[in-house]
Amino acid sequence: MPPDPSPPRQPEAPSRPTWLDAPVVPPAAGSNEHPPLGAPWAPPASPPPASSTRRTWGPAVAGGLSGAVVAVLVLAAAVATGFVRTGEGAGGTGAPSARPALQLSGEPLDIQGVIDAVRPGVVSIMVEGVSTTPIGDQLVSGAGSGMVIEPDGLVLTNAHVIQGATAISVMLADGREVPADLVGSVPSNDVALVQARGVSDLDVVELGQSSAMQVGDDVVAVGNALNLGATPTVTTGIVSALNRSLDAPGGVVLDSLVQTDAAINRGNSGGPLVNAAGQVIGVNTAIAGGAENIGFALSIDSVKPLIDELRTGGGEVRGVAYLGVLSADIENVSPEALARLGVEQSSGAFVAEVQPRTAAAEAGLQPGDVIVSIDGEPVDSAADVGAVIARSAPGDTVEIGYVRGGDERTATATLGARGRDEG
Repeated sequence: MPPDPSPPRQPEAPSRPTWLDAPVVPPAAGSNEHPPLGAPWAPPASPPPASSTRRTWGPAVAGGLSGAVVAVLVLAAAVATGFVRTGEGAGGTGAPSARPALQLSGEPLDIQGVIDAVRPGVVSIMVEGVSTTPIGDQLVSGAGSGMVIEPDGLVLTNAHVIQGATAISVMLADGREVPADLVGSVPSNDVALVQARGVSDLDVVELGQSSAMQVGDDVVAVGNALNLGATPTVTTGIVSALNRSLDAPGGVVLDSLVQTDAAINRGNSGGPLVNAAGQVIGVNTAIAGGAENIGFALSIDSVKPLIDELRTGGGEVRGVAYLGVLSADIENVSPEALARLGVEQSSGAFVAEVQPRTAAAEAGLQPGDVIVSIDGEPVDSAADVGAVIARSAPGDTVEIGYVRGGDERTATATLGARGRDEG
């Protein structure tokens, strides 16, 4: 048979969430904040020689743009560009230890039983943020997945799902959509916690032990694939390998990953990979580009210590209070604009923009308002807004005094949260 003349298939070029590719433009002084935007990243260099121990994978982003299904879906899975250490630990090339197959009841995999056990604790995560572009600031949105780990609404997800978000909400299994705040994240491990507001007695997922898994064990992936609807998507497969390592953007290396052939699609990021007993053994994180049915999940054993760290105030990024306005000093606003809006104040913070679905938007603030006080503290400039909010915590309620068209008004706002690097 003559050789195949077609050239070898090359890895796919990376697809990167569009808001993370935007140039970073610092906000104006006292602006109460545009989100920190991630730096763009370049495609990997040419593949290493065939003799190399590291294989290069074209990346694929779970939760990226999905055409007509989701108009602007820009958050999702971390990008897989390589893996190594195929023979280390349980499930490598060595012989697995003997043990009976995991089962829920009767059969090695009772899919309906697994779904019943885990789905009540799986949530969809919706986020919004702002991308700075050459034509101005653009509102972008995205969707991912998460899992409830405490009845009061503490949700585990991927760090990249909420990166740069100025507004977060979760869709619970009962159909309620509630606002949520960032507790903290560890981007170097792609782990984050968010707190749903005003909920209690929620169903939670059961965290299992990824160290108990073997290659060939049945698994089920559950999540908000393609943001298709209120109920999560369920796919099945097996553990294909254990202890994989991936190169992610920004020089981050993700270790102790579970490889699976269960379909992980855009929007699955942050959702659970579940064993046949209905226990979470991984957090779905990435898919391999240039290949089919190769997905990766953070092993739950590696995630558990990070959950405890974030719960107690640790992590690389913390959730800080966020009002959701872009403001300017009165003296920096054109007299024509002030006259048109009926602004007569000589001091205060002029509201130039209100971010949708933030505390400011829910309180009814509008562009053209002038903030003159927060919780009784006078506001003389835009910097004063940022200073007062910085002393508050996510979830705090503040009273905002403002002037609109010459009328003095007040509004109550429950502060949201966005990420801020601790370093």
